[in-house]
Amino acid sequence: MTVNKRDARQQQIAVLRALPSDQRQVETDELWAQLQELPEWQAARTIATTISGGFEVDTSGVIDAALTAGKEVVLPKTMPHRQMAFLPFTSRADLIKSNFGLLEPPYQAALVNNQPDLIVVPGLAYTRASHYRLGFGGGYYDRFLAEYRGTTVALALSVQILPEDAWPHDTFDVPLQQIITTK
Repeated sequence: MTVNKRDARQQQIAVLRALPSDQRQVETDELWAQLQELPEWQAARTIATTISGGFEVDTSGVIDAALTAGKEVVLPKTMPHRQMAFLPFTSRADLIKSNFGLLEPPYQAALVNNQPDLIVVPGLAYTRASHYRLGFGGGYYDRFLAEYRGTTVALALSVQILPEDAWPHDTFDVPLQQIITTK
Protein backbone atom coordinates (compact mmCIF):
# COMPACT_ATOMS: atom_id res chain seq x y z
CA MET A 1 0.00 0.00 0.00
CA THR A 2 1.53 3.27 -1.11
CA VAL A 3 1.54 6.29 1.21
CA ASN A 4 2.86 9.73 0.38
CA LYS A 5 6.56 10.34 0.95
CA ARG A 6 6.05 12.65 3.92
CA ASP A 7 4.02 10.01 5.79
CA ALA A 8 6.42 7.25 4.72
CA ARG A 9 9.33 9.27 6.15
CA GLN A 10 7.59 9.78 9.49
CA GLN A 11 6.65 6.10 9.73
CA GLN A 12 10.19 5.01 8.87
CA ILE A 13 11.79 7.37 11.38
CA ALA A 14 9.54 5.90 14.09
CA VAL A 15 10.54 2.35 13.06
CA LEU A 16 14.25 3.26 13.10
CA ARG A 17 13.99 4.96 16.50
CA ALA A 18 12.26 1.86 17.91
CA LEU A 19 14.95 -0.56 16.67
CA PRO A 20 16.76 -2.06 19.69
CA SER A 21 20.32 -0.73 19.94
CA ASP A 22 21.85 -4.21 20.20
CA GLN A 23 20.13 -5.31 16.97
CA ARG A 24 21.19 -2.05 15.28
CA GLN A 25 24.82 -2.64 16.27
CA VAL A 26 24.91 -6.29 15.17
CA GLU A 27 23.42 -5.37 11.77
CA THR A 28 25.68 -2.32 11.40
CA ASP A 29 28.80 -4.42 12.03
CA GLU A 30 27.64 -6.85 9.33
CA LEU A 31 26.95 -4.00 6.89
CA TRP A 32 30.43 -2.53 7.45
CA ALA A 33 32.02 -5.93 6.78
CA GLN A 34 29.98 -6.48 3.60
CA LEU A 35 30.88 -3.00 2.32
CA GLN A 36 34.61 -3.65 2.70
CA GLU A 37 34.29 -6.87 0.67
CA LEU A 38 32.94 -5.01 -2.39
CA PRO A 39 35.43 -4.78 -5.26
CA GLU A 40 34.28 -1.17 -5.74
CA TRP A 41 35.24 -0.37 -2.14
CA GLN A 42 38.58 -2.07 -2.48
CA ALA A 43 39.39 -0.18 -5.70
CA ALA A 44 38.15 3.19 -4.45
CA ARG A 45 40.66 5.82 -3.42
CA THR A 46 38.01 8.31 -2.28
CA ILE A 47 34.93 7.38 -0.21
CA ALA A 48 32.05 9.78 0.35
CA THR A 49 29.78 9.27 3.34
CA THR A 50 28.02 11.31 6.01
CA ILE A 51 28.34 11.75 9.74
CA SER A 52 25.29 9.75 10.78
CA GLY A 53 22.59 10.89 13.16
CA GLY A 54 21.16 8.93 16.08
CA PHE A 55 18.69 6.64 14.33
CA GLU A 56 20.64 6.21 11.07
CA VAL A 57 23.10 3.46 10.17
CA ASP A 58 26.27 4.41 12.02
CA THR A 59 28.90 5.60 9.53
CA SER A 60 31.80 5.83 11.99
CA GLY A 61 32.96 2.34 10.99
CA VAL A 62 32.89 3.32 7.31
CA ILE A 63 35.05 6.36 8.02
CA ASP A 64 37.47 4.42 10.23
CA ALA A 65 37.81 1.56 7.72
CA ALA A 66 38.42 3.97 4.84
CA LEU A 67 41.06 5.93 6.74
CA THR A 68 42.75 2.74 7.96
CA ALA A 69 42.90 1.53 4.34
CA GLY A 70 44.56 4.80 3.27
CA LYS A 71 41.50 6.12 1.46
CA GLU A 72 40.43 9.76 1.48
CA VAL A 73 37.04 10.38 3.11
CA VAL A 74 34.87 13.23 1.90
CA LEU A 75 31.68 14.49 3.51
CA PRO A 76 28.81 16.52 2.07
CA LYS A 77 28.40 20.21 2.76
CA THR A 78 24.94 21.57 2.01
CA MET A 79 25.03 24.54 -0.34
CA PRO A 80 22.47 27.07 -1.59
CA HIS A 81 19.78 25.90 -4.04
CA ARG A 82 19.71 22.41 -2.49
CA GLN A 83 23.14 21.55 -3.85
CA MET A 84 25.97 19.66 -2.14
CA ALA A 85 29.75 19.84 -2.26
CA PHE A 86 31.96 17.04 -0.93
CA LEU A 87 34.94 18.14 1.14
CA PRO A 88 37.70 16.22 2.94
CA PHE A 89 37.14 14.84 6.42
CA THR A 90 40.05 15.76 8.65
CA SER A 91 38.66 15.20 12.15
CA ARG A 92 35.40 15.43 14.06
CA ALA A 93 36.74 18.53 15.80
CA ASP A 94 36.86 20.38 12.46
CA LEU A 95 33.19 19.74 11.63
CA ILE A 96 30.56 22.47 11.85
CA LYS A 97 26.87 21.99 12.68
CA SER A 98 24.72 23.01 9.69
CA ASN A 99 21.32 24.71 9.80
CA PHE A 100 19.87 21.17 9.52
CA GLY A 101 21.77 20.03 12.61
CA LEU A 102 24.18 17.91 10.54
CA LEU A 103 27.92 17.84 11.08
CA GLU A 104 29.67 19.07 7.93
CA PRO A 105 33.17 20.10 6.90
CA PRO A 106 33.88 23.81 6.48
CA TYR A 107 33.61 25.03 2.88
CA GLN A 108 36.86 25.54 1.02
CA ALA A 109 36.34 25.83 -2.75
CA ALA A 110 39.82 24.53 -3.59
CA LEU A 111 39.15 21.25 -1.71
CA VAL A 112 35.79 20.32 -3.29
CA ASN A 113 35.77 16.77 -4.68
CA ASN A 114 32.42 16.06 -6.34
CA GLN A 115 33.68 12.91 -8.06
CA PRO A 116 34.56 10.51 -5.24
CA ASP A 117 35.04 6.92 -6.38
CA LEU A 118 32.26 5.58 -4.16
CA ILE A 119 29.40 7.25 -2.28
CA VAL A 120 27.69 5.60 0.69
CA VAL A 121 24.29 7.22 0.26
CA PRO A 122 22.12 7.79 3.35
CA GLY A 123 18.40 7.13 3.44
CA LEU A 124 15.45 6.11 5.55
CA ALA A 125 14.27 3.18 3.41
CA TYR A 126 15.16 1.32 0.23
CA THR A 127 13.50 -1.00 -2.27
CA ARG A 128 15.30 -4.25 -3.01
CA ALA A 129 14.50 -4.73 -6.72
CA SER A 130 14.54 -1.18 -8.08
CA HIS A 131 17.10 0.25 -5.62
CA TYR A 132 15.11 3.39 -4.92
CA ARG A 133 15.72 5.22 -1.66
CA LEU A 134 13.45 7.23 0.55
CA GLY A 135 15.58 10.18 1.56
CA PHE A 136 15.06 12.87 4.15
CA GLY A 137 13.05 15.13 1.86
CA GLY A 138 15.46 17.86 0.81
CA GLY A 139 16.32 16.44 -2.60
CA TYR A 140 20.04 17.13 -2.12
CA TYR A 141 21.20 13.63 -2.97
CA ASP A 142 18.87 13.13 -5.95
CA ARG A 143 20.10 16.41 -7.45
CA PHE A 144 23.71 15.40 -6.89
CA LEU A 145 23.32 11.80 -8.07
CA ALA A 146 21.61 12.88 -11.29
CA GLU A 147 25.04 14.15 -12.44
CA TYR A 148 27.34 11.73 -10.58
CA ARG A 149 28.98 8.90 -12.53
CA GLY A 150 30.76 6.90 -9.81
CA THR A 151 29.58 4.02 -7.64
CA THR A 152 26.61 4.43 -5.29
CA VAL A 153 25.84 2.08 -2.44
CA ALA A 154 23.52 2.15 0.57
CA LEU A 155 23.83 0.37 3.90
CA ALA A 156 20.35 -0.78 4.91
CA LEU A 157 19.28 -2.24 8.22
CA SER A 158 16.70 -5.02 7.90
CA VAL A 159 13.86 -2.63 8.80
CA GLN A 160 14.90 -0.28 5.98
CA ILE A 161 14.06 -2.70 3.15
CA LEU A 162 10.46 -2.00 2.13
CA PRO A 163 8.15 -3.23 -0.65
CA GLU A 164 8.41 -1.56 -4.06
CA ASP A 165 5.10 0.23 -3.55
CA ALA A 166 5.74 1.51 0.00
CA TRP A 167 6.06 5.10 -1.26
CA PRO A 168 5.64 6.78 -4.66
CA HIS A 169 8.68 7.10 -6.92
CA ASP A 170 9.11 10.39 -8.76
CA THR A 171 10.82 10.97 -12.11
CA PHE A 172 13.65 12.85 -10.35
CA ASP A 173 14.38 9.97 -7.92
CA VAL A 174 17.74 8.37 -8.74
CA PRO A 175 18.04 4.65 -7.99
CA LEU A 176 21.25 3.44 -6.37
CA GLN A 177 23.58 0.89 -7.92
CA GLN A 178 23.84 -1.34 -4.85
CA ILE A 179 22.07 -1.83 -1.56
CA ILE A 180 23.84 -3.84 1.12
CA THR A 181 21.47 -5.30 3.68
CA THR A 182 21.24 -7.96 6.34
CA LYS A 183 17.72 -8.94 5.23
